[in-house]
Amino acid sequence: MPVKRLFVAALLLAAAPAGAHNLWIKPSAATVSGEDGWVSFDAAASTDVFVADHQPLRVEQIKAFTPDGSEARIENGITGRYRSTFDLHLTKPGTWRVAVENAGLQGSYKLGGEDYRVGGRPPGGPGGMRPAGAPGAAAANARGPAGGPTGAAPPQRPGMTGKFVPGGPDFVLPAGATDVKLTQSASRNEVFVTLGEPTEIKPTGKGLEMVPLTHPADLVADAPGRFRFLVEGKPAANLEVRLIPDGKRYRNDQGEIVAKTNAAGEVSVPWPSAGLYWLNATYQDGTSSIANASGRRFNYVTTLEVMTP
Repeated sequence: MPVKRLFVAALLLAAAPAGAHNLWIKPSAATVSGEDGWVSFDAAASTDVFVADHQPLRVEQIKAFTPDGSEARIENGITGRYRSTFDLHLTKPGTWRVAVENAGLQGSYKLGGEDYRVGGRPPGGPGGMRPAGAPGAAAANARGPAGGPTGAAPPQRPGMTGKFVPGGPDFVLPAGATDVKLTQSASRNEVFVTLGEPTEIKPTGKGLEMVPLTHPADLVADAPGRFRFLVEGKPAANLEVRLIPDGKRYRNDQGEIVAKTNAAGEVSVPWPSAGLYWLNATYQDGTSSIANASGRRFNYVTTLEVMTP
């Protein structure tokens, strides 16, 4: 998938920082039988996973893909106060993917005595001011950022300082910038649903990815689920993987399961019971393939359905 398309969703992902609100996409079913079928989805960010109490994921930022990788149409999308809902019509057999993804830069710099904040959520909406010297900056800034009046800076969110600058793939650090603190970032929040026989899930070699050694359509409570995690296509060793089962509203604790990958990036998860599980892993280090970035931080989220034997 082109990086520019991925960046569209970065705006919302940054609105739910780690440790505050968890992003999730919840399918009505992960496996469907027959020659065609429908799956409904809820999507939101919340403190407790699968409990819609904070804010929705926007339907327009969610993409669906057929088993051959072509983009599919999301139908009947509605964004409410706390969650979005939508349907996906499975018209061909195999494993479909629903995802919110982003790639870009986050951080800050100073220029001409002013502070600039790169990436994350714009303070007035999904737009923002571009840095001087960036492609199209003059025209874009003259129009004004989304959520603010023409030619005016957007209102700041509480606790945020500095002018907002999009951190997308066309970001150019302006000449003369100082105190540069930029991090390469990428996030992937995806769900797999299968009609009939499952098909292979192939990695893209970008960001942090999960490659199922046990296919999501074959997860059962009496057998461990096995997964391989990759960072830019290479095994993610010693990666902490967290899983939280559905139903937190009816428990006194998260019921969290924590496991670590081995040298090959693989992890085996024993299921305490059947049900839906939210899986999350985060990778960060001090390297980056992007100029002016001093490190990278990748995040991965998926929802898994574990069936009774």
